[in-house]
Amino acid sequence: MFLILALYFVAGTSLAGIFIVAALTAGMTTAQPIIWAAVIGFVVAIPVAWLVARKLNS
Repeated sequence: MFLILALYFVAGTSLAGIFIVAALTAGMTTAQPIIWAAVIGFVVAIPVAWLVARKLNS
């Protein structure tokens, strides 16, 4: 469980940053698209962290 949490912190931050940069590159410079991009990045990071942790434990 600790491994998933540690991976989530790394993956969540990375994916949120990637989605924010993508939103800004697409010209979405208001607050709402940037916040949604961060939220989507953190939500997408949940299964990513779980899959990576499962691969590391096996």
